[in-house]
Amino acid sequence: MSEIWLVRHGETEWSRSGAHTGRTDIPLTDAGRTQAEAIGRRLAGRRFGLVLTSPLARAQETCRLAGYGACAQVDGNLREWDYGGYEGRTTAEIRRERPDWWLWRDGVPEGETLAQVAERAERTIARVEPVLAREDVLLFAHGHLLRILAARWAKLAPEEGARLVLGTAALSSLGYERETRAITRWNLSASE
Repeated sequence: MSEIWLVRHGETEWSRSGAHTGRTDIPLTDAGRTQAEAIGRRLAGRRFGLVLTSPLARAQETCRLAGYGACAQVDGNLREWDYGGYEGRTTAEIRRERPDWWLWRDGVPEGETLAQVAERAERTIARVEPVLAREDVLLFAHGHLLRILAARWAKLAPEEGARLVLGTAALSSLGYERETRAITRWNLSASE
């Protein structure tokens, strides 16, 4: 049966520091570019019926360096969570003001709610499902968005994405266990 392959973009300065990177268009680091090239080697020319990428440069560059830029379509639903007033800040910095803050429960000021991000993930799932009847799909996007998308694919509440750790340049896949939606691979490095 066909699968949805998920690729989190390669390393950026902010992902390395742990800063929340939503709408800010941060480029890949040299290490991030190397990671993206390794994804291309891991996927080794695999063909996909549909390739989608976030409009943000870090995802598009990862897609291009992995060898899928020429066939990718940009999809705004794959943008990262808009962190609003917490954009560019680390969890430790935020907790100096709000000691018990937890993104998945408390959200962000002046940004998107978890429900809004989950709605975008659901739209992505609806877009790719018809393709899965015949071919695999490949998505290049961001950590929190992909974690929420995986939770929704598995019919879990969006906040269950908190339990799905996802490193930079990680490969994951969503598919089926018989007719039940399932997470078939998770958080694999390009070298695994």
